[in-house]
Amino acid sequence: IREARRMIEADPEAFCYVDQYSNTANWRAHFETTGPEIWMQTEGRLTHFVAGLGTSGTFCGTARYLAERAPGVRLISMQPDGPFHGLEGMKHMPSALVPAIYDPSIANEEAEVSTEDAYAEIKALARGSGLLVGISAAANVVAGRRIAERDAEAGERAVVVTVLCDGADKYLSEPFWDED
Repeated sequence: IREARRMIEADPEAFCYVDQYSNTANWRAHFETTGPEIWMQTEGRLTHFVAGLGTSGTFCGTARYLAERAPGVRLISMQPDGPFHGLEGMKHMPSALVPAIYDPSIANEEAEVSTEDAYAEIKALARGSGLLVGISAAANVVAGRRIAERDAEAGERAVVVTVLCDGADKYLSEPFWDED
């Protein structure tokens, strides 16, 4: 990001930086599309929305829409459990360059997921359900499952929605597939 900014400053005629980290069109796209789709597909029954923080556009836009539509929906932002992680595309906000579009006040709750738990979930989803998801998607599932299990233990009904934002195709040569 810093290098892209430097290049634009040095030669603004030669480079264009769309800047998904600061461009409000990022979160607005999810406010206008992802949020309404989730609301429609669940017929308004969702109780929780969980999404990882990368650019933060998916979480911020979708959560803003859902907060307006159903103020009681729990909005959970997911991030890696530490600064040194293998959750490709995800940001550990306390140690990252925080995107300008990120608004931490939107979340009702934060969830942290370890790299190891996400790797295990990738394999479990592939072997158990035939879903070839990527690391970020698997981390979202881990966080969503934990919330559903927590609420079930408390005797509460939960309809947890998350986003499977990436596929396994980029990770097929990774060694974690062979580890058990």
